[in-house]
This record gives sequence, C-alpha cells and structure tokens, in this order.
Amino acid sequence: MSLLALAPRPNEPDYWAERADLAAAFRWTARLNMHEAVANHFSLAVNESGTKFLINPNQRHFALLTASSLMLLDAEDPTTMEGENAPDPTAWGLHGSIHRKCPNARCVMHVHSIHATVLACLADSEMPPIDQNTAMFYNRTVVDESFSGLAFEESGERCATMLADTDKKVMIMGNHGLLVIGSSVADAFNRMYYFERAAETYIRALQTGKPLRVLPHSIAEKTASELENYPDQSERHFAELKAILDSEGSNYAD
Repeated sequence: MSLLALAPRPNEPDYWAERADLAAAFRWTARLNMHEAVANHFSLAVNESGTKFLINPNQRHFALLTASSLMLLDAEDPTTMEGENAPDPTAWGLHGSIHRKCPNARCVMHVHSIHATVLACLADSEMPPIDQNTAMFYNRTVVDESFSGLAFEESGERCATMLADTDKKVMIMGNHGLLVIGSSVADAFNRMYYFERAAETYIRALQTGKPLRVLPHSIAEKTASELENYPDQSERHFAELKAILDSEGSNYAD
C-alpha cells in the first residue's frame, strides 16, 4: 500500500483513505479503457451496515476523478435524488439498492468493458473454465437475464436480490455489462480486472471456431478455490497500481 494512501491530510473530507483508493480505481480503469466515457459507477460502503457509501459524481469522467470529488450518499435517505447535486439516477438505482440490501457488498463496480459486455450479449452468457483465469470464476457468477432498459431503482432491486448468495460476487448483466462486488476496493478491482481478462480469453477462443478444451468440474473448482485463498493477491495488485500512480505524480488522492 502506498504511503500516500495511509497518511491523513489536514482539512480533507471524511474517509480520506477510502476516497483515495476508490479514486485510484477509477483512474486505472480509465487507463485500461474499461470506462464508458462519463457513465458507469463504482461505490464503496464506509459504515458498518454498508448503507453509507462513496460514489462518483454525475457525468464525470473516470480519468478526472479525485478523492475529494467523490460523493457520500446514504442508501436509506429517500430524499437523495431531490438535491441540487443529486447522483446519476441509474447510480442511485443500482448501487443504492445493492448497498441497502447486500451488506457484504462493500465495494460495487459496474462497467461496460468490451469483452465482458460481449459475453453478456451471447444467448448463453455463462463462461466455461478453459484456463486459469476463466476457472477463477467457476460457479461464482450469476447471470441477469431480465434487462429492461437503464438500471433505475426497480432494476437495482432485482440485481440486489440476485446477489443474495454471498458466493456469487460477479454479475453478468445480460445485454448490458458487468457488475462485481468485493470486500474492499482492492478485492473488487482485482475481480473486475481478471473477469475482463477471462472474458477476453473466452471470446478469442470462440473466434477460432475450434472445440474448446473445458476443464473438468473437480479441477475447475479446485482452481477457483485456490485462487480465492491466494494470500494477499488483490491487496498487492492494487498497492502496485497505486504506487505507479504515485510515482507519476497523479492527483487522484487530492
């Protein structure tokens, strides 16, 4: 973890370390070209119940977000959308619903990354275990097959209900994109990053038109379990990304 993300600054808003982590995730997602211009949202719960959360402000590009620019919302506040600086209504509908109903979803990341979205457009959006990365998600995803337009509150409530199984931390949003949850920014970002990598491998394998070499259940489950319990992988991955941003003089933590 970078020293920058550990040291509090005077006159900073509350939850500075959490804000810095989330801002770094936005910056790196933009660098990977997994953003959707000024759409899509990441959120991070900051209280024990998970109902108070940080999220990106309406219509701001991932590449420009900073720690201090993030909004602090309360999923239990019914007046949230009435304010002058209200969040994007789809952000409130999707992320507000999940933080209200799924306390285990400390961090929620939703993107329309290319390969995960291609997968979401297939009639069968399940991803078979054909390599180590695809096996990482074996039996650990849920597919939402009820796309009904933009993710306003009704869609958010449906998605939150589908995430009730705490073993399912990835949602392939049919005809839409990808949503991942995690215990921290590092955990969620690592999951999102590797799912997009896995989806790319699968899509490229399909493009060859040749039969797939699918792993048997026992090996796929063993691999997924081993990766789930690999020590400190997500934390080390994310710390390295922040270290790169820090070395470049990025202002993400401002």
